[in-house]
Amino acid sequence: MVNVICMKWGHKYGPEYVNRLFNMVQRNLRLEHRFVCLTDNSTGLDARIETFPIPDLPISLSGPERGWKKLTTFGKSLHDLSGTTLFLDVDIIITGSLDEFFTEVGDVLIIKEWNARHGKGNSSVYRFTIGAHADVLSNFAQNFEIIRSNYRNEQAYLADYLDKKGALRFWPDVWVRSFKRHCMHYFPKSLFVPPTLPADTRVLIFHGYPLPDQAIVGETGKWYRTARPATWISTYWY
Repeated sequence: MVNVICMKWGHKYGPEYVNRLFNMVQRNLRLEHRFVCLTDNSTGLDARIETFPIPDLPISLSGPERGWKKLTTFGKSLHDLSGTTLFLDVDIIITGSLDEFFTEVGDVLIIKEWNARHGKGNSSVYRFTIGAHADVLSNFAQNFEIIRSNYRNEQAYLADYLDKKGALRFWPDVWVRSFKRHCMHYFPKSLFVPPTLPADTRVLIFHGYPLPDQAIVGETGKWYRTARPATWISTYWY
């Protein structure tokens, strides 16, 4: 038995994002698994989804949240979950098999960040063993002010800390792609050619804007960025 978990808080993403993620996992993961959403509001979620509260951070946050809540998955325990666990952001699209995400060799696996200025890793998709690296969270609690001043967000800290421990590995590049970086075209090609999905992509991440529902209709979320509708998204995202 393996675990697939996600996290939803606040108002940016509605329950439909989690429900679609659940459906995509069911279509693309053959391994026996639990699907769990850590959330502050379970209203509207599919009844088949297990839900638990998001664990409290061991410190009081002030200022921008920056995804720090995700570090609570690295506590000594996580509700009644145990073992190998795949974390997925709720705004990703699954386009291929997830089975190998559980067999790929490595301690903690994460996406290699495409922009080195933003750190070493992107935590939209990461695999870990519950309780195996509780020091990620305890170190964060003990050194939060220093960490917040040195790292842009949770994933920058997470990847750098684990890399220094020798515990970090990256997913094969072709498995996880960025919609903005690998599907959208540069101007003026973007005016005429719709975004295209690279071959062998298994997970497509949407960091920043556009979000999947915007990309389907050709919205980019930025005035300076143009794109044709990526209607093919709807064949995966449901």
